[in-house]
Amino acid sequence: MESLQAIKQRFEIIGNDPLLNRAIEKAIRVAPTDISVLVTGESGVGKEYIPKIIHHLSHRKHAKYIAVNCGAIPEGTIDSELFGHEKGSFTGATAARNGYFEVADGGTIFLDEVGELPLTTQVRLLRVLENGEFIKVGSSQVQKTNVRIVAATNLNMQQAINKGKFREDLYYRLSTIEINLSPLRDRVGDIHLLFRKFASDFAQKYKMPTVKLSDNAVRVLENYGFPGNIRQLRNIAEEISVVEEKRLISSERLLQYLPSKGTNLPTVIETKKSSSEFSSEREIMYKILFDMRNDINDLKKLTLDLIQSDNVENVKEESKKLIQKIYKEDILDSEAENHLEVVRMDEKYKESDSYDFEETIDADESLSIQGKEIELITKSLDRNKGKRKLAAKELGISERTLYRKIKHYDL
Repeated sequence: MESLQAIKQRFEIIGNDPLLNRAIEKAIRVAPTDISVLVTGESGVGKEYIPKIIHHLSHRKHAKYIAVNCGAIPEGTIDSELFGHEKGSFTGATAARNGYFEVADGGTIFLDEVGELPLTTQVRLLRVLENGEFIKVGSSQVQKTNVRIVAATNLNMQQAINKGKFREDLYYRLSTIEINLSPLRDRVGDIHLLFRKFASDFAQKYKMPTVKLSDNAVRVLENYGFPGNIRQLRNIAEEISVVEEKRLISSERLLQYLPSKGTNLPTVIETKKSSSEFSSEREIMYKILFDMRNDINDLKKLTLDLIQSDNVENVKEESKKLIQKIYKEDILDSEAENHLEVVRMDEKYKESDSYDFEETIDADESLSIQGKEIELITKSLDRNKGKRKLAAKELGISERTLYRKIKHYDL
């Protein structure tokens, strides 16, 4: 068995990071077997080297090695490409064709971006993995194949399974051994080594002196996020080698080639709230509803006591306490207390009767108070960046009351 260093030199792999070494060692150990392997990692980390290592260290090394980019083949032709087709099986099938699984019999097939396979193709692939059988498109004859399958993906397979885009049974068949390649940002010690290798290669290719980085530029490079990983670093090294006249690159010049905020790739903006946020808001709503139910029950009891009792002063005092309990911050002052009227109900009152209650507060005064309240709440929410808990504390009211007022005023 070849050593780790010999494998790196043979396949021109640069880096000494422990995570990288662990992935290569895992590939070396699994190579002599026929176990299916799934290589995972972000786009641009170099996943295509792992299946090459596995094939060339296996007993199949003298047979064919075929790499298939599943994401680049149209859905309508992927079955024909992988499993072949018979003449006349579909429009344009003017002759029979052997698929990759037939051509690579005895060898290794690398299925890159396997997560992009259509569900119908996944069923066919599962059959190959289980018993080595497949059927050409337009045929009824079962054929046998003996291939080693190594797959790779940059997708989160568990999420794809949960969304129904990838079969769970196929995932477990493919991932008997899973090898993960870490992103470049987690291999900080290898970044400058890779840049120097790429700069040297491009200097030979374009017949020019090799570019070098200043100490500050090296630190800038190592602190960059590299969303495109090794592929992005290679492109940056090539661009600098061709464009720059000076061969010593300062940190200021290097920054001009690094996209701002660490990415030059399309960004998916997640607008949905996390489950924890939904859960916390649900709990608050439940608490409010339970409290409201208790308050309403208390009000019903109080009203019944008011109907049945002649002790007006006692009922008035209980009313005041209950209102203060519901609106903790709205403690009735003497002026507001004058508006609180307790009406004796006629002994002949019936539950089916209905009554209209007039608002005793002056309309202009009410609108003025409401406007001021809206203004204070809006300013407090802006100052606290929408955080209701902090805004409620600043306003001197409970979070539940603030939530109710936000809903009431439609803020």
